[in-house]
Amino acid sequence: MGSALPLGEPVPADGSLPADVRVDAGTDFGVYLHVPFCRVRCGYCDFNTYTSSELRGTRQDEYADTLLREVRLAEAVLARTGGNRPATTVFFGGGTPTLLPAGDLARMLGGIREAFGVVDGAEVTVEANPDTVTDAVAAELAAAGVTRLSIGMQSAVPHVLAALDRTHEPANVVAAVRAARGAGLDVSVDLIYGAPGESLEDWRASLEAAIGLQPDHVSAYALIIEDGTKLARQIRRGEVEAPDDDLQADMYELADDLLVGAGFQWYEVSNWAREDSHRSRHNLAYWTGADWWGFGPGAHSHIAGVRFWNVKHPAAYAQRLAAGESPAAARETPDAAARALENVLLRSRLRDGLPVSELLGEGRHAVAALIADGLVDGPAAVRGGRIVLTRRGRLLADAVVRALTE
Repeated sequence: MGSALPLGEPVPADGSLPADVRVDAGTDFGVYLHVPFCRVRCGYCDFNTYTSSELRGTRQDEYADTLLREVRLAEAVLARTGGNRPATTVFFGGGTPTLLPAGDLARMLGGIREAFGVVDGAEVTVEANPDTVTDAVAAELAAAGVTRLSIGMQSAVPHVLAALDRTHEPANVVAAVRAARGAGLDVSVDLIYGAPGESLEDWRASLEAAIGLQPDHVSAYALIIEDGTKLARQIRRGEVEAPDDDLQADMYELADDLLVGAGFQWYEVSNWAREDSHRSRHNLAYWTGADWWGFGPGAHSHIAGVRFWNVKHPAAYAQRLAAGESPAAARETPDAAARALENVLLRSRLRDGLPVSELLGEGRHAVAALIADGLVDGPAAVRGGRIVLTRRGRLLADAVVRALTE
C-alpha cells in the first residue's frame, strides 16, 4: 500500500496555497489522475494501490465522482491564485486505471477539460494492464481524447512474470498493442529487469518481444527491492535471491544495444523513444520542474514551488472530499538549496542534459574528473556547456549526482 507519506506543514481545509504564491501562467501544467485499484498485489510493488479486500468501505464504482470533487476543489484553488490554465499533459496512473470502466476514465478526463481546458495536441496517457485492454476499451478511450496507452508488459517470459506476481499471459500484450493501434493510439511498453531467476537470455527474449511489437516508446526499469513488500520478505527469509547488481548492469547495456539498434534513442536513463515526438511529455514535465496537480489518494502535486500530497487511503480521501475539505495531508516549500539539488538529480538523467551554469561551485569543479572517468560526455560539456551522461555514466548516475552536488 505504498511507503509512508513525508512530513510537512498542515494544509488549510479549503486547500488554499500560501498567500504569497504567484503562479506563472506560462509554465506548463500537467494533470495526474491516480487510480489506486489492482486485482492482485504484485510482490515487488510499493505503490499506493489496493486490492478489493483492502478497500474497507470504498467502492470502485463511486471513484470517478469522488475524484471529480477534487477537480472542482483544485479549480477553485487555482482560480484564487490566477493559476488556472489548460493542461498540456494528462496521465492516468495507478494501480490499474483500466480496471475502471472506460466511461469512468472518460468522465474524469471530461472533468479536467471542463475545469481547466486541455490544449490542442495534448498528450493524454492511460496506464493499462494487458488483461484489461480490448478493442472496445481502446476505441472508447480514443474517442474520449486519450492519445497514448502505456502497457505494463514487464516481461515476455512466463517464469519471470510469475516471479513478479504478474497474472497476464504474454500473448495478451500482443492483443493489447493491436487494440491500441487499431484505435489510433500511441503505444509505450514498460519492462522490468533483474527479477529473481531471470537470466540475461530471458531478458533478451523480453526485449526482442517488446521491439517486435513496434511500440513508440519503451521504459525499462531495474527491479528495486522496497521495504515492506512481499518480495523483500522473501529475500530476507532466503526464499529467493536479491537482484545482482552486475547482472542488472549487463541487462541495462543489452537493453540499450538492442533498443538503439532497433531505432530507439534514450532520452532519460530508463526511457527510450523512436522519435523525440514520442517522448513522455508528462514525465518530462516532472523532470524539468513544471507544475502539476495530482488527483487521487496519495497523489503528489507541485504548483509554483509548493509541494503537497493527499491522504493515502481511498476511504480517507473520499471522506474528506464528501465533507467539502481538501484531501491534502500536508505540504512543503523547498528552499533554494533543495530545489538546486533536485534540479541536478533529475535533469542530469536526461539526454538533453543539465546546463553546467546551473551547478554550484564545487559541482563545476567535479566536471573535469567525471569526463576523465568516462561518466560525462566531454564534447557536450566543453562545447555545449551541458552535463550529458555517457552510457557508463547512466549506469552510475547516482555517483555522478553525488559528485555534482557534494
